[in-house]
Amino acid sequence: MNSNHSDIIIIGAGVSGIGAACHLAINNPDKSVKILEAREELGGTWSLFKYPGIRSDSDMYTFGYAFKTWDDTRSFADAESIKRYITEAAEENDVLDKIQYSQKLKSANFDTASALWNLSVLNPITDEKTEYTAKYVFVCTGYYDYDQGYTPEFKGRENFKGQIIHPQFWPEDLDYADKEVVVIGSGATAVTLIPSMADETKHITMLQRSPTYMAAVPLEDGIAKFLKKILPKKLAHKLIRVKNIGYTMAFFNACRKWPNFFKSLIIKGAKKELDGAIPVDPHFVPNYKPWDQRFCMAPDGDFFKVVREGKATVVTDQIETFTENGIRLQSGKELKADMIITATGLNMLVGGGAEIKIDGQDYDIATKLMYKGLMLSDLPNAVMFTGYTNASWTLKVNLVSDFMSRVIKFMDKQGYDYFMPTIKDPELGIEPLLNLDSGYIKRSEHTFPKQGDKLPWKLYQNFFRDYVTLNHKKINDEGLEFLKKAA
Repeated sequence: MNSNHSDIIIIGAGVSGIGAACHLAINNPDKSVKILEAREELGGTWSLFKYPGIRSDSDMYTFGYAFKTWDDTRSFADAESIKRYITEAAEENDVLDKIQYSQKLKSANFDTASALWNLSVLNPITDEKTEYTAKYVFVCTGYYDYDQGYTPEFKGRENFKGQIIHPQFWPEDLDYADKEVVVIGSGATAVTLIPSMADETKHITMLQRSPTYMAAVPLEDGIAKFLKKILPKKLAHKLIRVKNIGYTMAFFNACRKWPNFFKSLIIKGAKKELDGAIPVDPHFVPNYKPWDQRFCMAPDGDFFKVVREGKATVVTDQIETFTENGIRLQSGKELKADMIITATGLNMLVGGGAEIKIDGQDYDIATKLMYKGLMLSDLPNAVMFTGYTNASWTLKVNLVSDFMSRVIKFMDKQGYDYFMPTIKDPELGIEPLLNLDSGYIKRSEHTFPKQGDKLPWKLYQNFFRDYVTLNHKKINDEGLEFLKKAA
């Protein structure tokens, strides 16, 4: 085989790609692995985004890897700490030298005769093309478009004399000291930016069309601190993970079962944190049920604190037009601004936008179904690493990695060349893949694969259920065929 052949090629060197490579190094050390990374550094989201305060919105004991302890005292970590953690994991498992940088996947074709993937890759800097082959492809690109963020059309945008910034492309050394800043949006990015900038700006305003559920959570986990003090490091890490997974899943399911009660409870919590600084209604009373969209965390109540101190304001209104000096709202009110930050979300993109073919024939992802949330129907020897919408992304990465380790060993033992997820139930119903009503999901839903209405094509967004399905149930079920290439 040529030097560009590997048993497994991983697309992306972010938290998923590095995690998958480490799992392979631990569980399948006999397999050759390459990681193709489009950018010039590892870390994915955590090296790309540079806006102030960028941090995890899941606790690090579950966002971190199962095989590597999280030793920081903080439950929610900044991007630099997360990137350092990912790098350490790669170093400890001899993964760093497997990364090929500036290698953006443009197209992939599975050749049935040879049972191999042929990958066409472009260097974005030199325009040099390289061909790779592999038995398996692990797609670890996440589901965001890292080349462009989402910004709606704002009337009068060209009239505004100040700066307009999208957080995905934060300029280095941006000076916002003593400036009037308006942040458009109320999601995790806005909730992170505002407390991080509030001490330096003249004033900062969050302009939201509708509120988001938000709760204050401790930056440091008291129980975790205690367990780490009295138990060996690995055991403490395992117990903290189980505790946090259990709490997250219980809270999610309780919100779904008793939405009105939990809506009231969350709003009461916000009211207590605000301490009369601004009215809770309409600014913190969403018009949807808890967990219909992502939930926002405010570590140590940092967002509420800057509002209480008068450093930040929340305005709930619709934009009529940008003006020379700010934004005019539909209510007639004008917000003065030197700088407008459009924290309006991201665009979603499957597989980094690469073109996929089988034996030279186009493969349309949007018409396919996800098998156990990790493979696509009729797509051989390929795995899509996608995380949970209601819990830490990396929890699913760990489960998928462990499952694929079992699949690879099973195929080696039985002499199979490729697997193929295949729908055999003509009565199988089709549903959207993701279970949230968030705008960024609804905008891109038509480009995404779907899910079925029953197992193994149903995606339950439930870690404990997936743990049993992926780690303990047999591999060769009715949805997954194992095949040998023609002699």
